[in-house]
Order: sequence, then C-alpha cells, then structure tokens
Amino acid sequence: MTKKRRNVNEIIINLVLTVLSISIVIPFLLVISISLSDEGTIIREGYRLIPSNFSFLAYEVVLKSPQTLINAYGVTIFVTAIGTVTNLLFTAMVAYTISRKDYRYRGITTFFIFFTMLFSGGIVPLYILVTQYLGIGNTVWALILPYLINPFYVLIMKGFMDQVPFDIVESAKMDGASEWRIFFILIIPLTTPALATVGLFTSFTYWNDWWLGLLFIDDQNLVPLQLLLYRIMNTIEFLSNNMHMTNVSIDLTQFPSQSARMAMAVLAAGPMLFIFPFFQRFFVKGLTVGSIKG
Repeated sequence: MTKKRRNVNEIIINLVLTVLSISIVIPFLLVISISLSDEGTIIREGYRLIPSNFSFLAYEVVLKSPQTLINAYGVTIFVTAIGTVTNLLFTAMVAYTISRKDYRYRGITTFFIFFTMLFSGGIVPLYILVTQYLGIGNTVWALILPYLINPFYVLIMKGFMDQVPFDIVESAKMDGASEWRIFFILIIPLTTPALATVGLFTSFTYWNDWWLGLLFIDDQNLVPLQLLLYRIMNTIEFLSNNMHMTNVSIDLTQFPSQSARMAMAVLAAGPMLFIFPFFQRFFVKGLTVGSIKG
C-alpha cells in the first residue's frame, strides 16, 4: 500500500470516527439543554441544543428534598464501591483458577460457568434465595450479592490471564511462594488492564441498577439513587397526566415534566462520566488483549 493511499484511508477512518463521536456527544448535550429549558418553551418550540429560555425549575423539583437525594447517593456510592471491589476479587480468583493449566477440572469448571450465561433460575427463585435462605432482604447486601460474580466477566478475565506465561507461576512456586502470594503479588499486577475493564463494567452495573432495590428494599434509608429517581419520574408523570383529578392548581405548561426527566438523567449519569476518563487507557487494552479465546 502506497503512502498516499494509506493517508487517504486514515483520513476516511478519522472522519468516520469523528462523525460517530459527534453523534454520541450531541444527544448528551441535548439532554443537558432540555434539563435547563423552560417547560413552556419545550412545548412551543420542541427540543433545542441551545435553550432560548433558561430555567432551573427542573432541578429545583428534583432537589426538593436534598437530604433524601444525598442519602440515596450515599447508598449507591457504598454499594458501587464495595460491590465493585468484591466483584473484582471473586472474579479474578475464579478466572485465575480456571486459567491454570495444572488445574485438573479446568474444562468442566469453565463449561459450568459458561452454562450459567445461557440459563438462570429466574426472578422467583432469586427472590426466595435472597429473602428466605440468605435472609438479607431489606439490607444493603441485597443490592450487592446478586451481582457479585458475572460469568461473562469471569471469561474475560480468564482470556486475559491465559496470556500470562505459566513459567512465571512455576518459578514463583520453586522459590517457595504460596498460592496466595503468587495471586496477589504476581497475577493481580499483571492483569491490571483487565481488572480496570471489568471494574468499569461492574461499577456501571451497580450504579445504574434500580431493579434489586425495587425487589428487595422497603426501608427508605436504603433506597439507591436510580430507584429514587425512578420513583420521582413516576410521580412527575402521574401529576402531569392526572392534574385534573387533584385539587392542586398548577399550570401544566410550567410544570417541568420533560425537563425534570432530563435533569434526573444528568444527576444519575454525571458522576460516572467523570470517572470513565481515568479508566480509558486500561479499558481499551483490556478489551483487545483480554479478548475471549476458544
């Protein structure tokens, strides 16, 4: 391939990626714009990238009870932090075990893990297990344990750990290192990109989850952020659709039905958008080098 042709290909690829990036960024900017728009302006003019009439009423409605929102943030941050760290530990331990070439039941264990990706017990057995057998219903652990190990992430980690030469492990064992020391001192540092990738996926799972809270949480002090915002959204939708059935006199054109939804999206997604750039360099390497091998 000539240099001129290679330059043309690079220009085309960069152009395509630029267009793709813009198509991803514009919707997010539109969400921010709608959250800062006046509800009447949205009804009259529709969605605009640059609001013609700024309004913070949507954030005032969502932040009406700041203590409740702060408490929900605290629950979600705790669940995300503890859940992600614990998930990474167990995922790495399982993946390391089935990646060891001297593990006799390596193939059977790998198949068992893969089998759970295809079939699951369902919602009812999960509810019975969490509430009756484990007895952690209406506790913060009900938001952590169901996502403790993901078989897909285990296979990603296994694919990455397969790249680590087994000679390193054998040399460490000959020097008298224990299995725990080999795992934490040698394997974990060598698999940092895969850990960062799986950790990012896991943190997104915990942060965006509202389903477990809906199933297992009744205590208002343990309501996670996403479930709280989900309830607020349903309340706003009910009020906007059934205002004529209530005794409250509110101008529907000023009630922030659309903008409040976007404000909740910004409040829910904002923190994770700031975290992602710190993991980006590990994220790309973890996806490419740690791809699953047959």
